[in-house]
Amino acid sequence: MSLSEVIWLFIQFVIGYNLLLPICIYLIWLIFVKKRSRDNPISVGEIDFAVIVTAYKQTALLPAVVKSLLNMEYQNYLVYIVADNCDISELNFTDSRIIVLRPEEILASNTRSHQYALDHFQRNHDAVTIIDSDNIVDKRYLAELNRVFSRGYKAVQGLRAAKNLDSTISCLDAARDIYYHFYDGQLLYEIGSSATLAGSGMAFSYDLYREFLVKHNVNGAGFDKVLQSWIVGQDLQIAFTHNAIVYDEKTSQTEQLVHQRSRWINTWFKYFKLGFAIVFSGTRNFSRNQFIFGFILLRPPLFIFLLLSLLCAAINLFLGAWLAAIIWILSLIIFVLSFYISLTYSNTDKRIYRSLVNIPQFIFFQLISLIKSRQANKISVATTHYVKEEEGGK
Repeated sequence: MSLSEVIWLFIQFVIGYNLLLPICIYLIWLIFVKKRSRDNPISVGEIDFAVIVTAYKQTALLPAVVKSLLNMEYQNYLVYIVADNCDISELNFTDSRIIVLRPEEILASNTRSHQYALDHFQRNHDAVTIIDSDNIVDKRYLAELNRVFSRGYKAVQGLRAAKNLDSTISCLDAARDIYYHFYDGQLLYEIGSSATLAGSGMAFSYDLYREFLVKHNVNGAGFDKVLQSWIVGQDLQIAFTHNAIVYDEKTSQTEQLVHQRSRWINTWFKYFKLGFAIVFSGTRNFSRNQFIFGFILLRPPLFIFLLLSLLCAAINLFLGAWLAAIIWILSLIIFVLSFYISLTYSNTDKRIYRSLVNIPQFIFFQLISLIKSRQANKISVATTHYVKEEEGGK
């Protein structure tokens, strides 16, 4: 076998294993874990939460998220709204649990907004949870996080469910989230690794998050990528609970999608290399948590490895390498099956299933995002929200 053939096989392996990784994780979970419950009901006291809600320029959705927070079946918490570069003249909250903070200088950064909130805490909280201004929380959100913390975890990711399914794009965005929550959240955690962080609907012990903010100054998007790498780098496990639900606004317009995905793709190229160090640490420490999680960080965005896989299949067909082409086609079919499995486990809305025929169009818009990703952080520092807010919480 020539050197060029060896290189070509290596390239195909690096791309192709991403297609089979989800089904491998699922089979491990199905065989060894599924019958063991890790979420048995327990009765615990209420720890003291600080809920940080970050807003940048836009405040129209804040009354709805505040209403949902005040409707929670939990008592021991304060809400800190960091209204960065916002007009707060219309924000009139009478409940003493709601503290509105408006920084004197524009922060334009998630971590700076979080640090600003911590610096203005009104009491010593046990844990911190991060909520976006477009979110609505379930009534049991803090109660469910509290149950996970009571089992000794210091970092928890909740479930981000779709708040709006009003367009094909929002349905496809929701389908993508379902896939990642199932494999990168629930299954990764339950097989002994860590759930990936999703930017909101996540919670940390106060001491852990304070230490992270002191040691890291992350500019632009991607603070959650740095945070999860830092946590797992200490071999701490990030737990996942599908019962702590945050209803998240899904992208509904093409411009919104392109801008958001440009930032996300930019952050992957910027931070994926952190996975190498975590894989190495996992090997050195014999840590299943670190070893598996490191490979997850190295995986490219979904549409990229799907397109590369199709390209590899086409090249093999062109070269007449029929066996290799068949392997690629079978691998793609297995990936489609694994995607479908995630939807079946998640009580998926019928509108999401109907939207799947538009996946090629969704991928096309993400290709545009890829082209624009190098200037992503210059386009915007936050996603613009267009949907009308519903009255009340979920």
